[in-house]
Parts: sequence; C-alpha cells; structure tokens
Amino acid sequence: MNRPELHDFSMLLVQLYRLSHELPINAFQDAALELVKPVLPFDASMWGTATTAAEGIDVHTLHLYRKTPEMMMEYDDFKHLDSAAASFFGKGHGTRGFHSKSWWSGPEYAPFLDYVQRYDQNNIFITMDSDPRSNFMHWFSLFRADPDAHCKPEEVNLLASLSPHLMQALAFNRIVHLDRLESGTQAASGSAIGDLRGVLYHADNFFETTLKTEWPSWRGRTLPDALLKHFLRGEAPYSGHAIVVTHRVEQRLLFLKSRMRCRADSLTPRERTIAELLARGDTHKDIAGILSRSPATVRNHIQSIYDKLQVCNVAGLIHELRLAG
Repeated sequence: MNRPELHDFSMLLVQLYRLSHELPINAFQDAALELVKPVLPFDASMWGTATTAAEGIDVHTLHLYRKTPEMMMEYDDFKHLDSAAASFFGKGHGTRGFHSKSWWSGPEYAPFLDYVQRYDQNNIFITMDSDPRSNFMHWFSLFRADPDAHCKPEEVNLLASLSPHLMQALAFNRIVHLDRLESGTQAASGSAIGDLRGVLYHADNFFETTLKTEWPSWRGRTLPDALLKHFLRGEAPYSGHAIVVTHRVEQRLLFLKSRMRCRADSLTPRERTIAELLARGDTHKDIAGILSRSPATVRNHIQSIYDKLQVCNVAGLIHELRLAG
C-alpha cells in the first residue's frame, strides 16, 4: 500500500488528537488503533510499557486489542526467545517489520515460532521508544495473521511516522483524564501519572516540588518506595511529615495528587466529620442527633476543632477544610 497523501495523513493526526481529548482512557487506545487500521491493515495489537532485561521484557502496563490475556501469560514462558523485541534493546527508538517464519527459523527458536503461529502472529510490526539509561520502553506491536501479508518497507516507514503521535496522544489522553478527576479541587495541588511499578509518565512541577519537600533526595524518575508501597497496600491517602498524596487506580495506572499538609490534616476522623457537618450548616444540636452524641460532647469536639484549625467561626473552618481539598 502507498503512504497516505500529506492531507490524509494530517487529517488522521487531527482525528487522533481530537480523540485523545474527547474519549475516556478505557476507550482511547482501541479507537486510536481503529483509526490506524484503514491505512495500515492489521488483525490484532498490543500496546504497553515495559522494562528490558536479559531474560526479556518485564511488562508494566499493557492494552490488548483483539488478543487475550492468556497469550501474554504464555509469552512469559518464551520471552527469552523473543529476538525481535531484543533487537530494539538499547537502541533508543525504532520501527521494524518481521516475518515470523523467516525471523525465527533456527531450531533453537522452534518453541517461540510455534507460539507466535498459534496466536496468528505471522507478520509483526514493532515500534518502540526506549530510554537506554533506565531500560524503560514504550512500545506497540501490530499483528497480521496471513503469512503472506508481509510488512512492506513503505508500511514500516508509515508506522515510524505515526508512532510518535500515537504515543503522544496517549499521554495527552491520560493527562486530560487526570485534569477531569481534579475538576472542582480548590486546594493547591500537584498531579502525576505512574504505573503500578512506580514509574512516572507525567508529573507537574508542583508535584515534584511537594515530593522533594518530603524526600529531599528524590530525583523524580520513579515514586519513592514508601509512597508506592503505601498505595499498593490499598491505603489512602499518604499523610507524611510535610505532604499529603492521594491516588486513584485506573487501567493499571496511578493517578496521583499531592499537596502540602495543612491544619485540617491534624483533625481526627470524628473531628473531620463534625467539621464537615458544621461547614454544611448543621448546628451542634443537629450534629449531636446525627452522631447520637450529647450536645455537650459535640461542643467539646467543636472547640477542639477550632483550636486545631486556629479559627473562631464557621467561615474560617470552611476555608481550612478547602485547603485540604
């Protein structure tokens, strides 16, 4: 097939970036691949991030398009034979096409060739962008089931032109999603996106500043171990000496928000509940009825809340609660 005319290629990119801003993260990658398919036909795909190692790739995130998780579970048994993926290691970035039967022709590759043929991966495009310093890579593969549908040089060149845009559009889609999660937040906060291994894909300046306040030696490529372990235990938020970090997990990604600690963080759970009831307009007698406590007990809690927040009225209380988000 011929490379699309410049106008058609430009229109494809316009559609791609429009989708990145309009679609939710659970729909964007499929839609992007469907956009590519008419100009670069393929049957299935996988799109993800990984760390490279001597024994093959260690997958961090993965999106499967017309492929099953069982395929990747079996891949772990053969990944040390995946010389196609290994041909990119340490190269920075690149795009290539592979005819499976020709590439894995040696007897030592027989188990891997059997594997790719069973999963209809007879011709494979791979495009990869990696950081040789950290061995971290972002890649996707396109698979063709027809053994005779070889990867032509002009198709490899087309994918090489498209792939940076696909990866950038995915980054935009995630950042837009993060912005939507934060809509309505009034506290000054930083934001970041990482994976469940702690690798950061996006972090704004405020996020980096807050984390360096808590961990002065932190350098920013991955989340601090203490923070990642806290979230993997299912705990939220992380309340440190100087900062508070909250998270949300979607599509095996961590969507993170950080802020500096404020006086409202010193409230106990019961005090926070009473403070929020006060902020919505309930009286101490209303709160006593809601919580099944005596009015005198609630008054004591309210005095403690005011002392901790260093305020003397509900207006000041509301302001302090807003600083906590």
